[in-house]
Amino acid sequence: MNTSLRILITSVVGIAVFAVLLFVPAGTVNYWQGWALLAVFSVASLGPTLYIARLDPAALDRRLNAGVRAETRPVQKVVMAGTFVAFAALLVVPALDYRFGWSHVPAWLSVVGDVMVATGLGLTMLVVFQNRYAAATITIEEGQPLVSTGLYGIVRHPMYSGNTILMIGISLALGSYWALPLVVVGVLLMAARIVDEEKLLRADLEGYQEYTQKVRYRLVPLVW
Repeated sequence: MNTSLRILITSVVGIAVFAVLLFVPAGTVNYWQGWALLAVFSVASLGPTLYIARLDPAALDRRLNAGVRAETRPVQKVVMAGTFVAFAALLVVPALDYRFGWSHVPAWLSVVGDVMVATGLGLTMLVVFQNRYAAATITIEEGQPLVSTGLYGIVRHPMYSGNTILMIGISLALGSYWALPLVVVGVLLMAARIVDEEKLLRADLEGYQEYTQKVRYRLVPLVW
């Protein structure tokens, strides 16, 4: 399938699913936080994706080949399944929160959340520019180089750092404090993914063991 057509279909389906998970539980389309998040997410992800498609189609293919079935390691299959459920919940719970009025998040904080969403997505896209082998599945390709500069000079898994910012941003953007515990679940799933991923990287990616001595933090500087 043509790459541009594949991106278009994936984007349309993704936006449709996103909208269903937001507005059906909310019980209304009169949910400005949901529309704002949908717009920010669409613009911040689609633009860079189209640019990557033109710059390096192979790098984009690595990102599009995602999901439980695409994973080859048993631990990663379980983690990815949990991640999909957690992300869906991260949309559904705030929508229910809006419907039943559980939280009272000020509008300015929701705007801050949208900025965090754009920032998190921007970081994940920047990772792809800095490491064209950053795949959506845990794998090592023949001839894959070790990237240790840029964002990789700060933490060993900067894409997951961007995802952490993204998850916090989604909760606030959608006006829900009750969704924040789901961020903890998401981070724990990413931590499990990182631990298993690093077993493979230490064994099969040349220089990775030395890299871990140089860049000591995996996800958050000075924390872990």
